[in-house]
Amino acid sequence: MQTDKTQVLIIGGSLVGLSSALFLGLQNVKTIVVEKHQGSSAHPRAIGYTQRTMELFAEAGILDQIPQVSNDFRLKRAEIESLAGKWMEDTEWTPTTEKKIKEQKKEYSPYTGASLAQDKLEPILRKRATELGADLRYSTELISFTEDENGITAIVRERNGNEYSIQAEYLIAADGSNSRVRKTLDINRKGLGHLNTVRSILFRAPLEEYLQYGIHQFQINQPGLKAFLTTYNDGRWVLMFNDDVEMNPEEQLATIYKAIGRSDIEVEIITTGRWELEALIAEEYSQGRIFIAGDAAHTLPPTRGGFGANTGIHDAHNIAWKLAAVISKISSPKLLQTYSAERQPVAWERYLQTFARPDYAVYGNDETRGTTILDDAAMEFGQLYQSSAIIKASKDLPPARKPDEWAGQPGTRAPHLWVTSNKKTVSTLAYFQKDWVLLSADNQWKQAANDAWKSTGITLKFLKLGEDFNAENEQEFLAAFGITSFGASLIRPDGFIAWRSLDMPINTSELLKDVLADLSSATCKV
Repeated sequence: MQTDKTQVLIIGGSLVGLSSALFLGLQNVKTIVVEKHQGSSAHPRAIGYTQRTMELFAEAGILDQIPQVSNDFRLKRAEIESLAGKWMEDTEWTPTTEKKIKEQKKEYSPYTGASLAQDKLEPILRKRATELGADLRYSTELISFTEDENGITAIVRERNGNEYSIQAEYLIAADGSNSRVRKTLDINRKGLGHLNTVRSILFRAPLEEYLQYGIHQFQINQPGLKAFLTTYNDGRWVLMFNDDVEMNPEEQLATIYKAIGRSDIEVEIITTGRWELEALIAEEYSQGRIFIAGDAAHTLPPTRGGFGANTGIHDAHNIAWKLAAVISKISSPKLLQTYSAERQPVAWERYLQTFARPDYAVYGNDETRGTTILDDAAMEFGQLYQSSAIIKASKDLPPARKPDEWAGQPGTRAPHLWVTSNKKTVSTLAYFQKDWVLLSADNQWKQAANDAWKSTGITLKFLKLGEDFNAENEQEFLAAFGITSFGASLIRPDGFIAWRSLDMPINTSELLKDVLADLSSATCKV
């Protein structure tokens, strides 16, 4: 039997699998992606991508290919009789007060969110991943896999019946909510489970006039029709029902006209679908050399917070730098155990937030109804990692806060601040998300950074405030990272703060060596 070899085998070539290949490619890790389908789904599926996701895509060099929305864009939903009929009320994803709306105008990222149908985004990811060395194999299905101390051996089958094996050091399963890999590993899931069965009709129609009020999602409520209608902003719309009733083409068209409230326009039915609405979180995200991501790890209903697709993309980014560090033998394999420790609580918090909000509150239970609704900025930029790859992230801390409330807390994303360098204004994020970075206003840390680099072999870049870049207000800048002018902040390759020293410690070089060594080997106590 033919045997191919790679460093990481990815099962699933949709959004999260492609993102995994993309982020691993940026780290010079070789991947093979196996996908049983011929290409993207006929249904566009996800459409909204958050600011944090756009930060990651900017790092990957594809930002200019994805249309961003304006800073004022807020995804609203209205209850209506029909598009052309009576409109009752509009609602937001997170209930707000006038005070909160003003607070939400604070800038936490240099980017806005984006609106692009998943079947339009995936070709962009495919192209970039291929440019970075990914080997994409569609119409190829995973048959079985085994693991030993040296790696993974998988048997795959092409559509023509040809079978061969792939040997890899590690495996990422991004094979959806019915993940064969997760089931084979016997990883349990918890949550509300099956909510209902959804049928959908994807169609094309000239309905742009109904988008002029900034509302893109519509809850249809009229006698004989309870449905959900939304647009992909490219002439395509999807109408979804929870009654699981089969309809012929004539009935489908009649139902679309009923939802629109008029029948004098041309409607093209593209395809139909049937899928299960579920809410389940895997109890663990890894076993040995195998990692699960995206819907395989967390199946969440579609939300206006982007808690499904975006969470999966962030999974991919988290595991990618860790796999690269271990494969290059810079870090200990123990680092990989922090993937589940960091990402599983994030998915669980997003699960709770989904059912705490009005859109899905009807499905909730006592556990979700007792959940305090968190600010959107906290959910997007302020979720806390607690693992042995973070120093001093106490278990007593809340799961999320707004970035300015964290003030440089280890375990949180390094804050976005505007700085100047070579007469250009750039975001602090431009310096992160590739290597380890030590940031300080005191030049004494530079020698410590060089010593730690030589001692551990880990590339550690030193950034000095006032030399490598300038801030308009240095004290406010330092306060955002929670350090004094003598302190330092250590930022991981994924842009998260791993450790900080408020002031200048004794034996700076020795301390930093130990910290970096402990972090890369994931032997720290949180």
